Amino acid sequence: MDPSVRTWPLQEARNHLRDVIDSALDQGPQRITRHGKQAVVVVSEDEWNRQTAARRPFGELIADSPLTAGDRPPRRAASAIRRDLFG
Repeated sequence: MDPSVRTWPLQEARNHLRDVIDSALDQGPQRITRHGKQAVVVVSEDEWNRQTAARRPFGELIADSPLTAGDRPPRRAASAIRRDLFG
């Protein structure tokens, strides 16, 4: 995470929730700590959508692949692989 992200102790974030939200909208993600440890990050809805839209399920990536069966190397029998590995 960017070191310039503001860190808010939980109690301060509670007392200034409006400021935390405004900062997330204007300046970017805001980190909230609990008992001195990083707990959560508040981000704008636009940032959340941008981050989550960039990820696609693995099955979807495979289905959209331009590779065909002819692009793969030929399959080898398991016994041939074992023979090559273990003699």
